[in-house]
Amino acid sequence: MPIKKFSLKNQSGFTLLEVLIALLVFSIGLLGLAGLQLTGLKNNHSAQQRTEATVHAYDILDKMRLNRAVAKAGGYDISLAAGAPSGTSLVDTDRASWLARLSATLPSGDGAVATASDVITVTVQWDDSRGSTGSSTQTFTVSTQL
Repeated sequence: MPIKKFSLKNQSGFTLLEVLIALLVFSIGLLGLAGLQLTGLKNNHSAQQRTEATVHAYDILDKMRLNRAVAKAGGYDISLAAGAPSGTSLVDTDRASWLARLSATLPSGDGAVATASDVITVTVQWDDSRGSTGSSTQTFTVSTQL
């Protein structure tokens, strides 16, 4: 049986077309990976802000535990968007420093403290427009009993 020789005359241009298709598939894959990286960075940034909010909420609760009698009487109560207290008492300096740290570490960071009987509710609010896909205002609320 004679051996047939393969001729390249009939196959011109197929290698170039295959390379172009492979480059197209590869570039689409790289764009997908870049999108995943961007989504991961956004979610990581949002998680970091939630962690900061949690730390700040527990920080004011710890200060209230140190001054339990005043805290149970509602001395630490403050509403969202209220200005920082300007007094020199321990409660005023605790609240003012807490609000200052919130605004310094969280974008548009603000906080509130509410007392009902022995239950203290701390709310931390911030702008998460860089990381969220829905509402840009995020809120972390914790309630505890002193």
